[in-house]
Amino acid sequence: MIDLSNKAGFDLAARNRAEWRFRLYGILAIAVSLLFLLTMVGNITSTASGALKRTEIAIEVDLGADNLDPDDLRAAPWGGIVKQGLRDMFPGITKRKDKKLLYKLASPEASFELEKIVTENPGLVGGVHKIWVSASDDLDLFIRGKVDPDLPEQKRRVTDDEITWIKSLENSGNIRRVINWQFLTNGDSREPEVAGILGALVGSAWSLGVCFILSFPIGIGAALYLEEFAPKNRLSDLIEVNINNLAAVPSIVFGLLGLAMFLGVMGLPRSSPLVGGMVLALMTLPTMIIAARAALKAVPPSFKEGALALGATPVQAVFHHVFPVAMPGMLTGAIIGMAQALGETAPLLMIGMVAFIVDIPTSIVQPATALPVQIFLWADAPERAFSEKTAAAIIVLLFFLIAMNLIAILLRRKLETRF
Repeated sequence: MIDLSNKAGFDLAARNRAEWRFRLYGILAIAVSLLFLLTMVGNITSTASGALKRTEIAIEVDLGADNLDPDDLRAAPWGGIVKQGLRDMFPGITKRKDKKLLYKLASPEASFELEKIVTENPGLVGGVHKIWVSASDDLDLFIRGKVDPDLPEQKRRVTDDEITWIKSLENSGNIRRVINWQFLTNGDSREPEVAGILGALVGSAWSLGVCFILSFPIGIGAALYLEEFAPKNRLSDLIEVNINNLAAVPSIVFGLLGLAMFLGVMGLPRSSPLVGGMVLALMTLPTMIIAARAALKAVPPSFKEGALALGATPVQAVFHHVFPVAMPGMLTGAIIGMAQALGETAPLLMIGMVAFIVDIPTSIVQPATALPVQIFLWADAPERAFSEKTAAAIIVLLFFLIAMNLIAILLRRKLETRF
């Protein structure tokens, strides 16, 4: 005779052990994922910390009548004034080769910074003043300990003479570290010490604005028609299959389409947020349509059926009863699609938004770049200081992606209807 009670107990114990193992595997999977995520974010954050501050150097500049005309500041030799100030700080340097090394202590953009300071403060004209300007990226790396002075001179970018001058400036209090607000307020530059992401941020904002204006109404309208009004036949099935396939198409294909149609056929301005937004709209449309249809399917059929039973037309039933309930899900899908568009690089490269743009775009038809493209450009730059800028730009991009996804979650919780 078989003891069924012992067998049932054995099976129950085995099932409990299997369930415990499954939970353990899940916890381990989550722990490994978090470990990789924290490692990646920690590495990026550690690299980006160098871009949070920048090094400035103080120069005694002569702004007297011999160097500039108060009535025509634009014609002043700002670069020569900066060089003269450096020579005055080290009067013992007379050789041309040594002077060139001395000039490298200040950023090549120091002359533009001096012009901006004097233009904004015309009272400085007429005397000798101590002006703080950006130091070169080599000086900045040395101050932060990124250059080993014990290495042979030919194996480092900072020479022995430059190290002597830098230490002299440090001892006299003419070198300081300040918060690098220029990273958020400047456009791109060939010089890493003054390069910023404002131009890329504005370009991304313009592109995403165009993308949302085009893709959201078209995507919502297409989803409403296909889900609520389109006849169920082979044509609608074919359209649905193609929409699902388009959602899996590599983004660079949409870039090629934009290059051929928007630039080649329509002749729209190259490297503009208008074209970038149109290409991103094409890319996000399938995602928005699929998300909107899923939101419509989640609405209980009784909503529409009850409205029809009370005498509402099909259009009234959909737009007055089904659509408002599905709207939170539609907005969530739209924001997730926009977040995906924000991180895309390949389609923007195809339409020329990889160009070096210094000026901040003020309209959707002006040349611009985008934040992911800016990261791509900086990552490919040979200067070591650009690696820190790249990591800092990645942090900014991740912040905006997280913010957009957080907005999607908050909208869903705010607008969703419980039933």
